[in-house]
Amino acid sequence: MKALAKASGTAYLLIFISGFYANFAILESLVDIHNSERTTLNVMNNSFQFRQGLIGFLVMLISDIFLIWSLYKITKPIHKGLSYITSFFRGLHALFFTMALVKLVKVYRITSETTSPEEIQTSVIYLLSNFDTLWTIGLLFFGVHLLLLGFLVAKSNTIPRILGFLLILGALGYAVDGLPKLFFASYGDLKSSFEAIVITTSVIGELSFTTWLLLKGLSRKNDGV
Repeated sequence: MKALAKASGTAYLLIFISGFYANFAILESLVDIHNSERTTLNVMNNSFQFRQGLIGFLVMLISDIFLIWSLYKITKPIHKGLSYITSFFRGLHALFFTMALVKLVKVYRITSETTSPEEIQTSVIYLLSNFDTLWTIGLLFFGVHLLLLGFLVAKSNTIPRILGFLLILGALGYAVDGLPKLFFASYGDLKSSFEAIVITTSVIGELSFTTWLLLKGLSRKNDGV
């Protein structure tokens, strides 16, 4: 199991790196959802940068799909049925993120094929809004996955119990951010506060678990996971 733990930790680390790069360094620097003209021009004038963001998101998705399988294998000895359900919810997240990523690919395609931003700016904002909504729904499913994963980890005899509680904390962060984003019109007024909550809790929970997986995979003890 050491190799599987190391591979899982590496995949999780790739998600952190590629996700932060694609979302915060690329997408948020180009997109102003309230200004369709500026956003369209940004994407058109920075097509290479936007494409790099797409690659980053794709790396994130591939790593996430790998973790559906690998975390199931790691947690199956704790409780097979709950481990299966936990992986199922991560799979739902991957499905919704795939659908969301298709919207970004369409944005890249239509901005690459036109020289007139006025003709496509409505479509660009519509697709970007769909991307955001689909990903948010996916992250709510991901939050359920983290909640169940936290319960599994807390029940484990080999994984530090504190990691389970930290994963549950991360799950609550996704709920605190995702539900208002979908259902409250005033979300934009407190967006930075909600994002700070979800980033802080997810980093604390998931990065702690990632670190343990990597250390477990690199340890010389042959005692399984």
